Amino acid sequence: MRMQEVAPGGYRKVLELNTYVQANVNPTLLELIKLRASMVNGCAFCVDMHSADALKAGETSRRRLALSAWTESPFFTEEERAALALTDAVTRISEGGVPDQVWDAARAIWSEKEVADIVMAAIMINAFNRIAISTRRLPEGA
Repeated sequence: MRMQEVAPGGYRKVLELNTYVQANVNPTLLELIKLRASMVNGCAFCVDMHSADALKAGETSRRRLALSAWTESPFFTEEERAALALTDAVTRISEGGVPDQVWDAARAIWSEKEVADIVMAAIMINAFNRIAISTRRLPEGA
């Protein structure tokens, strides 16, 4: 199923959220958020797409691969680590919500609005992951 064809109104709303986060989240950070959430969710379509997008945007192969083990990797900044922890918590929301320490680390770095935008980015990619996984979308060329 191609959700954008079957339910174009709903799909457009998710695209609107994507447009919002693109305008409000640092592009490098946004690519990390999209790729990490897609890895956590096991969305092959989105991992493939966002890995390629990150590479085109100048992200290194080393960091893209290290993203799967970001907590143990030395390749991410304090800001990126806080965003990745928040992304993981939002993506795994059923496992106890967003822990205070994750929230506090993010708020120590960013304003309330910036944290809200990172949360919105995680929500957006999780929505796209769920669309791709539930409709069995495969990577291009598969």
